[in-house]
Amino acid sequence: MAAQHDSVRDREIREEQHHLDGVYRRLEEKIHEAEFLMDDASKRAQVGTPGALAERDAQVFRAGVHLNRLNREFEDFLFGRIDLLPGADAERGPDGAYTSVEPAEGAVRPDGTADIAETLHVGRMGVLDADYTPLVIDWRAPAAAPFYRATPVAPGRVVRRRVIRSKGRKVLGVEDDLLRPEVTARLGGEELAVTGDGALMAALGRARGHAMRDIVSSIQAEQDLVIRAPAASVTEVEGGPGTGKTAVALHRAAYLLYQDRRRYAGGILVVSPTPLLVSYTEGVLPSLGEEGQVAVRALGSLVEGAEATAYDEQHVARVKGSPRMAKVLQRAARTALDAGEVPDSLRVVAFRNRVELDAAELRQVRRQVLGGTAPVNLMRPRARRFLLDALWEKSGAGRRYTDPELAAEAREGFDDDISAEDEFTAFLDAWWPELTPRRVLASLADEAALARAAGVPVRQGRTRPGRPGGQGRDGARTRGRRLMERGEVTAVAESLRRLGDDGEGPLSVHDVALLDELRVLLGPPPRPTRRESEPSPAEVLEQLTGLDELTTAADRDPTARRERAERHTEERTDYAHVIVDEAQDLTPMQWRMVGRRGRHATWTVVGDPAQSSWPDTREADEARADALGARSRRRFELTVNYRNPAEIAELADRALALAMPGMAPPKAVRSTGLRPRFTAVEGELGAAVRDEAQRALAEVDGTVGVVVAMHRREEARRWLAGLGDRVVALGSLEAKGLEYDATLVVSPAEIAGTGRGGAGSSTGGDAEEGPGGPGTGGPATAGLRVLYVALTRATQRLTVLSGELDLPDADGVPELLRD
Repeated sequence: MAAQHDSVRDREIREEQHHLDGVYRRLEEKIHEAEFLMDDASKRAQVGTPGALAERDAQVFRAGVHLNRLNREFEDFLFGRIDLLPGADAERGPDGAYTSVEPAEGAVRPDGTADIAETLHVGRMGVLDADYTPLVIDWRAPAAAPFYRATPVAPGRVVRRRVIRSKGRKVLGVEDDLLRPEVTARLGGEELAVTGDGALMAALGRARGHAMRDIVSSIQAEQDLVIRAPAASVTEVEGGPGTGKTAVALHRAAYLLYQDRRRYAGGILVVSPTPLLVSYTEGVLPSLGEEGQVAVRALGSLVEGAEATAYDEQHVARVKGSPRMAKVLQRAARTALDAGEVPDSLRVVAFRNRVELDAAELRQVRRQVLGGTAPVNLMRPRARRFLLDALWEKSGAGRRYTDPELAAEAREGFDDDISAEDEFTAFLDAWWPELTPRRVLASLADEAALARAAGVPVRQGRTRPGRPGGQGRDGARTRGRRLMERGEVTAVAESLRRLGDDGEGPLSVHDVALLDELRVLLGPPPRPTRRESEPSPAEVLEQLTGLDELTTAADRDPTARRERAERHTEERTDYAHVIVDEAQDLTPMQWRMVGRRGRHATWTVVGDPAQSSWPDTREADEARADALGARSRRRFELTVNYRNPAEIAELADRALALAMPGMAPPKAVRSTGLRPRFTAVEGELGAAVRDEAQRALAEVDGTVGVVVAMHRREEARRWLAGLGDRVVALGSLEAKGLEYDATLVVSPAEIAGTGRGGAGSSTGGDAEEGPGGPGTGGPATAGLRVLYVALTRATQRLTVLSGELDLPDADGVPELLRD
């Protein structure tokens, strides 16, 4: 079955590539036509009358707009296809497609067979061939609506819906949804080919017996309820491995956008836990033909200009993800003003006298400024004002005037004179510098600085190499209550030493959430004001050289142009709909980061508590509730596992019973007769892993995932070097949401963080190495949940390789997974 599946996929990719090549040939013809029209119209210098002049300009404008759109949409042009049954009528719309929504009576024969009457490709805009036959349907056209609206319960004429992944002019992959798995459809005399999950649904739907057909119906029904749920507030979807949570949530987003375009034109944000899931997500939910409509981001790339490439050990991640860090960063953002060389006195000349503020007076002014609630960078004008207040008071000038009007006039002149002095400006720059999130985060690599922010007594000599090791003006004193333990301070500071003084360097996914918190706490630096009448150098040059003939009033307004450019370059942080995939893995700090991007949004949140790798589930639930706010909730549960065969699901359920006793697993609906294979390491671990991976590659023609403990990721990649692209090595925390034809799970005890004493004894591993908190299950429970994820990635074959820590029996079965 795997060999057939793989060859079908290759053949279908070639077929879509052939169609796409024809589309691009037609696009090139249309571009040449638009260029000709534009050139021809612009050459008409002698047009005779003012009316003809306007007509010429309008023709040039229309041709230019059309040419611009063709060039803009030229890349990644095609993203979908639907194959349809004959319609109830034979009427065609202006796009050349049949208008009928429902199939004709008798379209499906009594024996369950049918013919595909029409195939429509969906893309960024409509393209007709020379005979006006549709090559591509614009995704906004009525004929494309079934691509988004059809569901397994209400498929209409759609038999197969295909997502096409392409880059430039190359088709990379196809993924099918079979909306009528009970129908055997033929296209051009051959049975309709189906790949991906659609192939599995086809196999289930065509199996003999009523029981299997009832199972397929239940899959369709519970998924359809989620997809079509009303778009109010928060839709929460829970389901175990293989229940289709991600695909259902993404199809729901496409459905919502098409149903209520005005509401969701503000953009949809899809948040995936790892970069590995992003490519799959982008394939299921294409960009829908317009820039900015759908943004797919991994948690580590959610902040503009930051990309997570490093990995934190679990005990460090536990601290960085804790909500305690919000308070630590709040303190750090304010104390960062004291970092480096800070002037301890301010001297100016006022009314021919020298006025000076000493260190104690400056500290008093700073305390007054920081009494405000604005972000630190936005407090700079407040700092300037308070400094001028202190200087005015120190000068005694205010006591010389009894007339309020004269006093106000003198004060205005005083402020203007002092503010114009270079010495005052230089002092303000040094005393209240512009802070960046990266610099403040990097400053916490100094253990003493982090300790002060965390309320931990400062120890001498524990600073970042190359940085001053003083205790600051506060000496060994700390501020506020204690937020971290000393060991936590040391570990977090050590992890941040990979950053340079400017904050540049490799970031972890947890660092990105900290940067976002600091972005809010610091705020952008105040922009220098510029008079509206003052043009920029570029605008002066444009005025000297003349404007293009075809412009609007808004185009000619320099202020409007500047504002549009600024809005375009600003990072987008607010969306109309937010989808959170694998929500159970978000840390409290990550929930704060995601929550800021959906302050006015509706939400779709999908996850499975049984797969959570965060040890303190109560802590995460509180952060999630804060992010979602007081919005009403609508909950759904997906109960059918159609990824894993029953034999694999039975083994995974043993880990689930240890991790979360009493939780019901999803029901596996198919059986292959292939039981999981157990083996123990004999000799060197790397050689054993390579041998088992080669064995799996020989057994399946699809992909093989080798799941190891996170600290073995790089080792595993070296072990598997040279085996080809079909085998992938990944850490257990990276496996979430992914699936492979065959999976090799290496040392369950290492992944679960259990040792020789069984499930109760933690040895670190991929479990959190810190206290889980009362009532949360702690690190050992979190590690068992991670193991449960690893055991549920395979669609066909599963091999478990036991090491010494697993205490395998004579059959190679590790202690954790015995009956």
